[in-house]
Amino acid sequence: MAEAILGGLPPVNWDCTQASDYNTARAGVFKERFGIRVSLDNAAVVEGAKVVILAVKPPNVDTALSTVRDSMDPNCVLVSIVAGVPMADLQRLSGCPAVVRTMPNTPAMIGKGITVWCATDAVDDDKASKVKRILRAMGDEILVQDENLLDMATAISGSGPAYHYMMMEAMVETGVHMGFSRDVARELVVKTMRGSVEYVIATGEHPAQLRNDITSPGGTTAAALYEMEKGRFRTVMADSLWAAYRRSLEMGGHDASIGPVSQRRPAHCFSAVLRPFCAVFPPFFCAVWLP
Repeated sequence: MAEAILGGLPPVNWDCTQASDYNTARAGVFKERFGIRVSLDNAAVVEGAKVVILAVKPPNVDTALSTVRDSMDPNCVLVSIVAGVPMADLQRLSGCPAVVRTMPNTPAMIGKGITVWCATDAVDDDKASKVKRILRAMGDEILVQDENLLDMATAISGSGPAYHYMMMEAMVETGVHMGFSRDVARELVVKTMRGSVEYVIATGEHPAQLRNDITSPGGTTAAALYEMEKGRFRTVMADSLWAAYRRSLEMGGHDASIGPVSQRRPAHCFSAVLRPFCAVFPPFFCAVWLP
């Protein structure tokens, strides 16, 4: 993501940008690709910086911020692209009151991402303007006032590309099973998905309406959609997003007992039904019938 941000900024901004990475190979990539100054010393990099971008894995946040806390300008703005870590924790660990928490996604690598972000009260208009310019280097951005929406965005847009990739993968493999070459199947699937997305944007219609437009009574689309509904496609998709949302909350140390948890089926439905009989019937019944 740090590469995506730099890649989207005009080269004039590279002259006043520094990067730090404990991995010397990764630091070398930044130096070679962007010609910026790189260092293995986090504290030296953030000293005097007006904007500090935190791009590390969630478990490394404490360590990373502890190395720069005493070197950061108290008037800078800290921009985090770390999933699950609340702004209050970022303020406490960094000592910086102006914190921006973001949730980008991987299409940002080609300037086609969507980033949802939230800011603390210490982020004034000038700081917010700087942040917007940075985030727009990756694509579109949406500012929200409620930090809780960041965990929801993690489930929908942050992890979202993976859901689309899995669907594309399944369609490509089925196309190969049917008899298409892998290259042709891939092109059919990828360009169908791209066209569908662009069509939704161009028409402004709800996806349900566009789906209905191509679903002729008794036709091929109706047959396919019937199988999807039998397979609980909508429910599986909804449960997947809720699972991602709960996991994001867990990573931030919040209560994740939300959503339609009670509707999830037991892992062993047959066992769940028969288990009460174990107290009544002989042990051999349980041995024979329970998995």
